[in-house]
Amino acid sequence: MSPYVESLEHKRVWWKEATFYQVYPASFKDSNGDGLGDIPGLISKVPYIASLGVDVVWLSPMYDSPQKDMGYDISDYETVYPPYGTVEDVEKLVKECHQHGLKLILDLVVNHTSDQHEWFKESRSSKDNPKRNWYFWRPARYDQDGNRMPPTNYRSYFAGGTWTWDDNTEEYYLHLYDPSQPDLNWENADCRRAIYDSAMRFWLDKGIDGFRVDTVNKYSKHVDFPDAPITDSNSFIQPAAQFWCNGPRIHEFVKEMNNDVLSKYTTFDGQAVVTVGELSLTPEPEGVLRYVSAKEKELDMVFQFDITHLGQDNGFQDKYDFAPWKLPEMKRIVEKWQTFIEETDGWTTVFNENHDNGRSVSRFASDVPEWREQSAKMLAIWLIAQTGTLFLYQGQEIGMINAPKDWGIEEYRDVEAQGHWEEAVRQDANGTDPGRTERILHGLQLMARDHSRLPFQWDSSANGGFTTGKPWMRAHDLYPKINAENQGKDVNSVLAFYKRLLYLRKEHKDVFVYGAFELVDPENENTFVFRKRYRDRTAVVAMNFTDSPQPAFGAMEMMLLVSSYSKVVLGTLQPFEGRIYVDY
Repeated sequence: MSPYVESLEHKRVWWKEATFYQVYPASFKDSNGDGLGDIPGLISKVPYIASLGVDVVWLSPMYDSPQKDMGYDISDYETVYPPYGTVEDVEKLVKECHQHGLKLILDLVVNHTSDQHEWFKESRSSKDNPKRNWYFWRPARYDQDGNRMPPTNYRSYFAGGTWTWDDNTEEYYLHLYDPSQPDLNWENADCRRAIYDSAMRFWLDKGIDGFRVDTVNKYSKHVDFPDAPITDSNSFIQPAAQFWCNGPRIHEFVKEMNNDVLSKYTTFDGQAVVTVGELSLTPEPEGVLRYVSAKEKELDMVFQFDITHLGQDNGFQDKYDFAPWKLPEMKRIVEKWQTFIEETDGWTTVFNENHDNGRSVSRFASDVPEWREQSAKMLAIWLIAQTGTLFLYQGQEIGMINAPKDWGIEEYRDVEAQGHWEEAVRQDANGTDPGRTERILHGLQLMARDHSRLPFQWDSSANGGFTTGKPWMRAHDLYPKINAENQGKDVNSVLAFYKRLLYLRKEHKDVFVYGAFELVDPENENTFVFRKRYRDRTAVVAMNFTDSPQPAFGAMEMMLLVSSYSKVVLGTLQPFEGRIYVDY
């Protein structure tokens, strides 16, 4: 039995029953025609967000930034990226959300800063600067021929090395991501205190209701920085997550962040502020429970990414070398993370889209015109009925899909996509991996981060009503057909279906939010069926993940609560149909 056992039923807290709606500011709504989304544009759409039936807005980074990684490279935690607006605009957003009964959380990005942050500018100015040790600096190594070499052979997330040479002080600095994103040294107590003041208290004092905590398990590194074992003989750089993920002091740091800062604040209506951590590369439930056990007082919940990594091969250097998968693999992932909190005081999250992944309809179902809407509705049922806190991403509620496959690679703007593409071109050209460009292009067409960052499709006017100017990213070709205005007038639309399901999730929260999960027929490659149980209440969820009719699960003695089709065929699940049955 798990050491985290508290009781057979989970304590009820507001954020467990809430639905969160993620907004990516660059792509949501432009208010001034400069082609970039902004905070005033978001403010104008708060009534729309509230109308969905969600409870919390999660705003992705809006801080001042050179935008090398779309705002995850922060140059000042206490100011806003000028094209997005001002600090005063965020204060207005807080007020507008609260007036509509919505809470607002921000992204907390404190594993690294931009190389343009004043802290880093000071750190790199000299070896004896007081902030030198706020980042990781190491001397060069030299090979037998006297050639300068980086301190370790680690591979970064963006398809390069993790160390960049600085001519001024003649040392290397560490960056797990882009060279413009140097890692902060959490070993330094002064650095941690500055993070708490500048990145956290500054915004909590303005009334926000919590944080989505970026890269939360990367703060503690093995600071002796040993070389990684060679697993790719064709490259100097090697995967090395074991040396910088879930490090020796990570739980100490997260506890301190919670105890010293977060525990001192409440939401606008007097409840505890909320945290949800981005927890990558942590595949075992016991490892995740250490972060989310209520007794540990670290994080309220985390995103575990097995479901969004489906098809990403090993998920690191071959992330975009697509690995075909079958439905039983998805079922096992869902079962694992639905059941890992049972008889514990931990909690889980439910999601299949965010700003770092392709659209779920294109990845997990079908985005061809014939099945696009049915696929979106079926996936909505899949989400709504799962236990845990539900997270939706902007545009998911109208069934937005990936960019068309005939778009060229030049339309992919993301630094990660560019890095993987350029690496593939080199490896194809030098013969180390023939055919890699074709494979990586296919993977990017399915899974690139760019797909989720296309402008929101508000209406059928130019650029989907996102902007009156030239959008920073090309609007999807199908915005005249897939947009919020059209769907708002159609009672059978994807948007109307999401609103209905979010209402049903609240109405039946005992079984949907808190119920125990039981997988049915796990090896069936066509249908996905599971039960949810809460005390004497049971629900059965049945979904057809194919474009052909499938035998329906035998739940005829139960009441049909909802189907993604307006007309149900007895004994048959229609193509990409989802249903929920209840016995109460």
